[in-house]
Amino acid sequence: MSAADPYQTLGVARTASQDDIRKAYRSLAKKYHPDLNPGDKEAEEKFKAVSRANDLLSDEAQRGRYDRGEIDAAGQERAPPGYGANGGYRDFAEGAHGSRYGGGAGAEGFSQDDLGDIFGNMFGNRGGGFNRRPAGPERGPDRSYSLTVSFIDSVLGTTSRVSLPDGSTLDVKIPPGIEDGQVLRLRGKGGEGSRGGATGDALITITITPDVRYTREGRDLRERLPVDVRTAVLGGPITVPTPSGSVRMNVPAGSDTGAVLRLRGRGVKEHGKHPAGNLYVTLEVHIGKVDDKFREFLKNIAPAPDLAEATDGESK
Repeated sequence: MSAADPYQTLGVARTASQDDIRKAYRSLAKKYHPDLNPGDKEAEEKFKAVSRANDLLSDEAQRGRYDRGEIDAAGQERAPPGYGANGGYRDFAEGAHGSRYGGGAGAEGFSQDDLGDIFGNMFGNRGGGFNRRPAGPERGPDRSYSLTVSFIDSVLGTTSRVSLPDGSTLDVKIPPGIEDGQVLRLRGKGGEGSRGGATGDALITITITPDVRYTREGRDLRERLPVDVRTAVLGGPITVPTPSGSVRMNVPAGSDTGAVLRLRGRGVKEHGKHPAGNLYVTLEVHIGKVDDKFREFLKNIAPAPDLAEATDGESK
């Protein structure tokens, strides 16, 4: 059974840009990824189909050949125009008495080898067959895969392993600061070339799982951290979790909920020309357990002016 039209598989027009194709593939790959649809054979087949479609259309050379009708949706060579279903050219030449020399089935038909002998003798080819120009090397197709990494691994960088359809594995180096939806290209890790052509590439689409503690803004990170009333009022050290390990930080006296403290270099890890980001900690003052002495203390202090005004008389 022939493969479906790759444009229809990805749901894009034939005039779609490479960016449109990339976005369509990412959306469908996430929807049908086997990790998100365990045991769902239909989703698995759809994931394979969109991966094959993306393999073809993301390679501009292969896409051009498909659009010109030189290869089919599976990347296989198409027969040239006029080539018969039975393996020969139809209505190739006409004999002296008006008979047609064709490559189809029939008692009077010539085989392709016969035609090669005829034209070989005509042009002095003593070796028989057509004088065909040898086909050149053809680059192998790119292969598309999906890889899910944790938020922490995307911040610090790691090496993850991708399982390939043939049972082999591929180690992928994840650089610090990689973003959700980004595509990594691994040179020479795709399909094998033909006639000595170069091997294609592996295209790895990255999905990052969110983290309950941290959010990211560029190469900086943010987190919210509870602090007790005593430390907020008097100041003092607290322990702050960071992606690369816990550190001690001093809280200034008189801090309140919403105060933001900065830890330099504790954001996204440095990589190449990119310096390390910062971690911004937003304090949340928690009362915690209240004893009798604390209650008595609160009774004996005057309320803050803004609180007195808000509670004086009728509520508004």
